[in-house]
Formats: sequence, structure tokens, C-alpha cells
Amino acid sequence: MYVVIMGCGRVGSSLADALTRIGHEVAVIDRDPTAFLRLDPQFPGRTVVGMGFDRGVLAEAEVERAEAFAAVSSGDNSNIIAARVAREQFGVERVVARIYDAKRAAVYERLGIPTVATVPWSTDRFLTSLTRDNELAKWRDPSGTVAVTQLRLHDGWRGKRVFELEEQTGSRVAFLVRFGTGLLPNAKTVIQAEDDVYVAAVSGTVAEAIALAEQAPDEE
Repeated sequence: MYVVIMGCGRVGSSLADALTRIGHEVAVIDRDPTAFLRLDPQFPGRTVVGMGFDRGVLAEAEVERAEAFAAVSSGDNSNIIAARVAREQFGVERVVARIYDAKRAAVYERLGIPTVATVPWSTDRFLTSLTRDNELAKWRDPSGTVAVTQLRLHDGWRGKRVFELEEQTGSRVAFLVRFGTGLLPNAKTVIQAEDDVYVAAVSGTVAEAIALAEQAPDEE
């Protein structure tokens, strides 16, 4: 999937790096060229300098072929204008905007533009809104720092050990449900075909862990 992100602050850079790690193509727009230094040095996507609601800048980022667009700059007005231009003028199907003002957010939700508030798990929420339709976390601690979610595993994980799954997804396997019974695994536990696997992960990495678990295990 091709995703265009407007804003390369903490959320934008984290989102861009996470999307590329799970195999998506990404372009990032920011009016400050130094903002791109927040991206991973190996970031394989493209960077475009300019205002993200400017049609010319969006065209340079090839938004017309984008399947998703995230507006995550520091300004509510810029984010919502960019989101509306991406959706209404370029026909991008999945559009999400970060809005600081809760009252504004409610208005734009009614207009059909999903919004994300500035909460600790913004990256997870954007990843979920852009790449999938389900609610990703089954539980979060009160501070929003850690979440527990169920993974949908690629068939290649059958017969693999729990620690291999943890290494690939950057999460910790909290428990398994095997034949209807809960099981606390250890590093030597082998994943079986019908296991339901639940992992704990730091907010901001949950959606990435889910996506990586759906991919085949890395082979040595």
C-alpha cells in the first residue's frame, strides 16, 4: 500500500518508519526539511518539502495514487484542510487527521474524516486506521503505555518457538489459549496450529507487531 503522511514530527516519523518496516511504501511531507532527520537513517520512502495542503506539493508526493493519507502536523487547521483535499480532490480512500481540539474532532468525524487525539498510542491508532479495520488492543494499562492484543499468525509460525515470535514482532507473549485452556509460555514453548496467542507490547508498536505476526517467520 502507498501512504502519504503530512507532518514529520514524533508521530509522523514514527508512523512512517513503522509503515515501511511492515512493507508499505511511504511518502512524507513537511515544510521543514530538517524534520526528516527524525526518520530512520535507512528510511526507504520519499520526502517532500512543502505545505501538505498545497495541491502542487500533494501532487509531487503522488497522492493521486495513494491508498491512505495521514495528516499529523502540529496544526488542526492544516491537518483538516489537507485531509479534505486528499479525500475530496484526489479521491484517497483512507484519510485520518490528528486534531487537538476535541470539539473540532467531533465535527470532522461527522463529516466522515476519522480523527485521532494526541494520546500516547497515536501511532497505533493511525496504523490501525490506515491499514486495517478492527480494534487492535484488547486491554491497555491506565497510562496507555502497554497494551495486550491477540495476534493472527501466519501459518509459518506453527512449530516455531515463542521467543522467535517475540524477536520478530518486538512484543512479549503474555499467554496462549490452547484447546480452551490458558497457558503461560516460556521461551521454549512451541506454537501449535490452533493456539490463540496474546502479546503485550508498548503503545506505538502494537499495530506493527500485529502486522509482523501476519508475515512468514524470518529464516536464518
